[in-house]
Amino acid sequence: MTVRINKNTVYFMFLIISLSVIWYLGRFFHFNGDNIETSLKKLPLFYASLIFLILYIIVTFFIWLSKDAFKFIAAILFGAYISTFLIFIAESINAIILFNLSRYLGRGYVEKNLKGKYNNLDQRLGGVNFFWLFLFRSAPLIPFRFLDLACGLTRISFKKYILAVILGSPLRIFWVQYVLTGVGKSIFNNPYVLTEYLMRNRSLFIFSLIYLILVILVAVKIKYREKQSCL
Repeated sequence: MTVRINKNTVYFMFLIISLSVIWYLGRFFHFNGDNIETSLKKLPLFYASLIFLILYIIVTFFIWLSKDAFKFIAAILFGAYISTFLIFIAESINAIILFNLSRYLGRGYVEKNLKGKYNNLDQRLGGVNFFWLFLFRSAPLIPFRFLDLACGLTRISFKKYILAVILGSPLRIFWVQYVLTGVGKSIFNNPYVLTEYLMRNRSLFIFSLIYLILVILVAVKIKYREKQSCL
């Protein structure tokens, strides 16, 4: 008896296996951030920025756990504003790649094989308005990589998602880079340096407090919507 496997199933299996292999191998990959930082410091700003951008896109695309190290390097080398711009460009490029990769390899399988409550979930996610997509990108609740892949599997349009990426990501990235620029590597030796830094910078403290309150409100709202959909 011949077992026929359709194209959508093959693509979806390839997507899952590839992501699993990338995640697994990424746990064993280690790079020396100090060497990268030292090498980039020797270059003019334009070339250092260009090389950093390329490295961020390539390395963090395959090794998801390396993003935090690159954010520290960017904050130290370029400061809050330039590092925000560079990471924003890199994350936008990765979002385009991952969304379309997920859409091409996984959307067909999800659409044809997941029925019942999963189909209803797909309809609800596909009907998410732009405001919620904007919040998902601007609030540090869902990692960018998972959001890119998840939205690619749904019926959310590419144009709407990329617009949310462009408008929502900078706030989230800038907040992280601004804080990292202020605390530097000292946070590794003294966990309380972040608290001390925020207390010395009252405007940043107030902004961070408002930002975190909004994040909590978004999380509560999402939880409430999930409960309502289950009723």
